Amino acid sequence: MKAVGYRVNGAAEVLIDMEVAMPTPGARDLLVAVKAVSVNPVDSKVRALEAPPQGEAKILGWDAAGVVTATGSDVRLFRPGDEVFYAGAIHRPGCNSEYHVVDERIVGPKPRSLSFEEAAALPLTSITAWEILFDRMRVDRQKRGTLLVIAAAGGVGSVLVQLARQLTQLTVVGTASREESAEFVRHMGAHHIIDHRRPFADGLRELRLPAADYVAALTTTPRSIPWIIDALRPQGHVNFIDNPDVGVMPFKPKSLTISLEMMFTRSLFQTDDMVEQHRLLNEVATLVDAGTVRTTVTRKLGPLTAAHLAAAHRHLEEGRSIGKTVLGGFP
Repeated sequence: MKAVGYRVNGAAEVLIDMEVAMPTPGARDLLVAVKAVSVNPVDSKVRALEAPPQGEAKILGWDAAGVVTATGSDVRLFRPGDEVFYAGAIHRPGCNSEYHVVDERIVGPKPRSLSFEEAAALPLTSITAWEILFDRMRVDRQKRGTLLVIAAAGGVGSVLVQLARQLTQLTVVGTASREESAEFVRHMGAHHIIDHRRPFADGLRELRLPAADYVAALTTTPRSIPWIIDALRPQGHVNFIDNPDVGVMPFKPKSLTISLEMMFTRSLFQTDDMVEQHRLLNEVATLVDAGTVRTTVTRKLGPLTAAHLAAAHRHLEEGRSIGKTVLGGFP
């Protein structure tokens, strides 16, 4: 079958078109004919840093939409012909291939109202945003307060803003630095926008808002860490999804809670609650079909080829992307 992968790690140009063997589904696996994929920061990070074993190739891709073509012996949630969307597992081959195997417990039914490309933009970011809000921060959906979303125009941020606005009573403040990204965040439903090139507390004060109860730190720099601490109320909560190079002691004076989110944890460790990702994707699909949550596609680059995928990686690495970039199936 066709695939896009790499044999040596490096810049986006290492991605090549290739032919690989058709995968075989395990007992809890679906075999999916991939119709569309999207790209995420994890793709370019793995490509740059992780070399495949000598003589082998590595296939990336952790966002897909497609059609189930076969199922393993113990599958109960889906059957052949079902349209699905999912993010997959970091320790297994990615979805940049014609066919892909994935555990049914981390797969959701594709929103009926979306095309495959529109649906492929949502799984990884939806799972990450949902787990930040409800699993890590344990937000009470009826409690009022302020959520600050740093880098709100990105893939995760644009979904997190929607979920927080639609499913909670929080005042949602997104950060952005350009007018086009600020407008996108407004379109996603943020109550307010502040400039993330300036201290966050200054932006909150100018809006006459109190210190934040929650901060979703979707990207961090050494400069932004003290800004986050300053912007949080005492006993507030910050969640990180990247790897901030900072110790915990600066957070102690305010007794701040720190949590970390990695949406691959459940599949990587085969946790007892792994099926929760199936359930939350099912709820996201329902919200999309009800018009409550919208897709975050902003760029479509055509069919899945090495050239198109490399262009998507380069765009992401520029650090100025808004929403998600998607590619269709193989030509």
